[in-house]
Formats: sequence, structure tokens, C-alpha cells
Amino acid sequence: MSAVVVGHKNPDTDSIVSAIAAADLMSKRGVPSQPFCQGKIPPDTAFVLGSFGFPAPELLGPLAGKKVILVDHSDRGQAPEDLDQAELLGIFDHHKLGDITTSTPLFFWAQPVGCSCTVIKGVYDYYGVEIPRNIAGLMLCAILSDTLIFRSPTTTDEDRKAAKELARLAGVADYEALGMEMFVVKSAVTGVPARELLFRDYKDFTMNGQKVGVSQLEVVDIKLLDGVRADLRQAMTEAKAEGRHTIMLLLTDIMKEGSELLVLSDDANLAEKVFGAAATDTTYSSGNKNKGVWLPGVMSRKKDVVPKLEAVFK
Repeated sequence: MSAVVVGHKNPDTDSIVSAIAAADLMSKRGVPSQPFCQGKIPPDTAFVLGSFGFPAPELLGPLAGKKVILVDHSDRGQAPEDLDQAELLGIFDHHKLGDITTSTPLFFWAQPVGCSCTVIKGVYDYYGVEIPRNIAGLMLCAILSDTLIFRSPTTTDEDRKAAKELARLAGVADYEALGMEMFVVKSAVTGVPARELLFRDYKDFTMNGQKVGVSQLEVVDIKLLDGVRADLRQAMTEAKAEGRHTIMLLLTDIMKEGSELLVLSDDANLAEKVFGAAATDTTYSSGNKNKGVWLPGVMSRKKDVVPKLEAVFK
């Protein structure tokens, strides 16, 4: 029976590609493995898979009695609901240490880098395992996606080095141009339901017993979102009513290198506590109550938002 390799809920490009790459690596290391996903493939990820001729992973089924490898997360809230019924073999990740525990030893590859695929690239190198041309291309795109084409504050020299080497293996001459193509696809929001946009890149966290959701939409030009802000705020209102203390949405402009913040919270002063700017209707210079607060330099949920939120909730 093959081991199941799977990323977090509401998968993004790194989550999907990390599962593919880790399954290839583990299979070549003597642990037959197959990639799966926990949700719908986002449009930019579909573009990446199509660009390198790779099929999308199958949707994850029941895990009871199976062996599992997690990628791009170690938080119980992001893992499959029935993970406790499986045997966890290991984790590849680049986030903070989560709350998943095991009763048996496991391998754990983690680094403070911008992308899980950077971690996995290092493990390929450590064991001297060759990376297939198409998987190298996928991994390159995952790094470009997670680092916002090296504009995110989470970007490290290891990410840049890995991307350069993967581009060579994949035969990609101008990988920044490839990254822009990917983000143009990711920026297309016309006709997409607001709830789908809200949950496209979304994570729930438990902070001091409270459920806190943080979503992020990354686009090449924030003006592309002008027509959907009201619908996004309504989707946030509905999602908050499902038992969440707070919902935050970052509308990230990768070219301007900042984010517009929309927030709904039981704590009316939460945004001011976290960012030093109050996200209330009185702050909207445009007079548009659906327009949020502009936060220059804020581009990473992992680095710019979640640690500050957790500090406030302690």
C-alpha cells in the first residue's frame, strides 16, 4: 500500500506541488507514495500543472489504516480530520511548529524558508536523488508563488538558490516572467463567487480558545478587486457567523508590495492592536465602507500577520 502524501486544507500551489515532489522523493527512497489534495485545485495551480504536463492529485479519501506524510503544515486544524486513524510517517514544512503529535518516531524536515518546495529540494540534494524535469518546473513555480516572485519578506537566499537550480533543471530561461504569468492567472476574479475567493487561500487558527480565520488574495494590481470588495465583505460576514471570533482578509498587491486589510472581529480594536491602524469605516479616505486599510510592506500571512495576531490573543 502506498503512503499518502497530502498538504493542508484549501490547498495552494506549494501545498499541491510539495505533495507531488515529496511523493516522488519518498518513492525513490524506497517508500512507495502517492500525492493527494484536500480540496479544489486553484486556477493558478491548474495553470502550473498544465504548463509542465502533470495531472492534478486525486482528492483525499478516508485515511484509516494508512501511512501518511504531511507537507506544508503541521497544524492539526489544517490536517485531515481522520489523521488520528492513520500512521504519520513524517512532515516536510516551512511554517512554525504546529500541534500535531505522534506516538511513534517520525522524520521531520523543516526550515525557516519561503516555501516547502525549497525544503524538499534540499532533501533531494541531501540524498542525491535526481529531480525529474517536470517536477523541477512545478517546484520552481511553487517557490515563485509562495515568495511572491521573491518580493515576500519570507524569501531567503535558499529560496533564490533553489529556484535558480530548479529553473536550470526544468529548462526555464526567464522564470520571473513565468511567475508573472502565474500571478496573472491568479488575479482573475471576474465571475468567481466571493466565498470561493475568500476560501481560496484561507486558514483557520485557534488563538487562546478563539477561532480566527486569515485569508489572502494575491493579485498583480489591486484595482482588479474594485468590483468584488462588497461581495467579499458579505462573504466574510457569513463566514464569521459560522462561529469565528475574527476574520481577516489581506488583498495583496505584489507589485506595490503591500496589502489592503479587511477585518471583522468581536474586538472592534483588534486591527489597531495588531497593526497600529484601526480598520473602521472612519479610516476610509475614499468614503467606501468596503475599502480597507492599506498596510505597506505587509505581504506574508505567515510572517506579517499570524505572529502579531497570536501575540494579541495571548
